[in-house]
Order: sequence, then C-alpha cells, then structure tokens
Amino acid sequence: MAAFDDTQLTEAVLSSFADAPDPRTRGVLGKLIAHLHAFVRDSQLTFDEWRVAIDFLTRTGQLSDDRRQEFILLSDVLGVSMLVDAINHGDHAGVTDSTVLGPFYVGEHPVLPDGSRLAPDAPLTVTARVTDVGGHAIPGATADVWHADHDGLYDSQKPGAEPSLRARFACGDGGFTFRTIVPRSYPVPTDGPVGELLRAGHRHAMRPAHIHFLLRAPGFETLITHVFLAGDDYLASDAVFGVKPSLIAQLEPGDAPGEHRLSYHFAMKGLS
Repeated sequence: MAAFDDTQLTEAVLSSFADAPDPRTRGVLGKLIAHLHAFVRDSQLTFDEWRVAIDFLTRTGQLSDDRRQEFILLSDVLGVSMLVDAINHGDHAGVTDSTVLGPFYVGEHPVLPDGSRLAPDAPLTVTARVTDVGGHAIPGATADVWHADHDGLYDSQKPGAEPSLRARFACGDGGFTFRTIVPRSYPVPTDGPVGELLRAGHRHAMRPAHIHFLLRAPGFETLITHVFLAGDDYLASDAVFGVKPSLIAQLEPGDAPGEHRLSYHFAMKGLS
C-alpha cells in the first residue's frame, strides 16, 4: 500500500464503484465522488465544519415526512430544483414553462367538479385552458391545484387539518374553472435546518404569491408549474428561484366589487 495521499484516496473510492453494473449509476456516482472530494479539498473543510454538515443533513431528514419535505425545500433554496428543471426542460418549444414542485405537494387531491369553490369566501375565479401545443383539447387531462391560505400556510402544515385550498379537476373540453381566495406572498418554513441556512446567508424566505398546478394526461409529459400574480414584491427575489416571466399573470376585475379573475393557458408536450 502506498503512502496516504488525498488524490490516491479519491482514485481508490472511484475504483471501488467501477464495477457498478448500471452505466448511469456508475457515471453519476463517479461525478458525485469527484466533485465532493474536490469541494472538501478546495474548502479545506475542518472536523467541526464536517460535524455541523452531518448534523444539518441528519436534522433535515428527521424533519421530512409525508406532510413536509425539508430536503425538497433545501434543494429549492439552493437552486438545485430549478437547475434540474432547466436541464430537463430546455427544448420544449410552445410548452408552458415548468417550475418547482415545492415541499407541500401531498399526493392524491380530492376530486371536485368544475366550478367548485375551494373556500367559503372565494373572490377569485380562476379559468384555465389545457391544450396541446397546437391548441387542441387533451382527452383525459387532469389538473391538481393547491396554494397557501391567508396566513401563508398550506393545509399540510397544520396538524390534523382537513385538506383545503387544494383539489383535482378534470379538464373537460380543454379547461376547468374554480373559485378560491386571492393568494398572497409568504415565507417558506424557517423553523428547521433550511431556515438556519437562510439566516446564515442573510437571505429572506419569501415567495411571491402563486397557485401551484400539476397537469397530467395519457400520452403527455406531466407539467409541474405555478401561476404567479403580477405586481408581487418578491417576483424578482423568489426564495426558491422559481419565477419565470411567462408564468406571471395579471389579476383582472371580476363581475362584482372585490372580485377578481385570473386566466391562464397551459400547453402540454406530447410524448410521441
């Protein structure tokens, strides 16, 4: 065995995975190890810093469950989620831009009929068109929608709360409509490790007002996106870097005083 050398150590670790049978697994692990070792060398990581990092990641995992995903939030605030999105959606001409899923998607949503109210006091009417890139209705398309309440909280953040301000709609003849509250800007959760990271970086935790949409249809690529409200103070500094200009929509006056309308056209990409 040769005298210890940090470069030899990296080579030894890389060699230990050289027989991984799946080429993609072998390649990704190789790059991860090489970049991780290079980071440790470049930053001259101390034992105390290494222990802090292990504790941070441990607590991030411990806080994650079926109602809250602190690891997704960590990925979001570091820009990794949007980088993965950019890499995988760079050539979708004519398709609605995608953005982050966020940490509060909880899976199956209650199925509601077209035109439903998501809250008793619902001054906002949302009208959505859902088509292919040619403007044709998509048979079998469904849309999950969800957003935060007036306090900036999702139902999944409230222990024991019933599902609220979230639903699944069938897109019918190319669209759907629902009524809800007007979303507001709100902070991402800061009571866990991600909040510590934001404070250490002297960063704000705010997200601009938005509604989440997740659209699916047989034969089409799933679309995960938001619609942001024009004029929000945090459009240019979203804590998770999720805003794209094409996803900003203007609130329009509704049919009665105090009511509003929001319209958006979603175009999905076919798989063939």
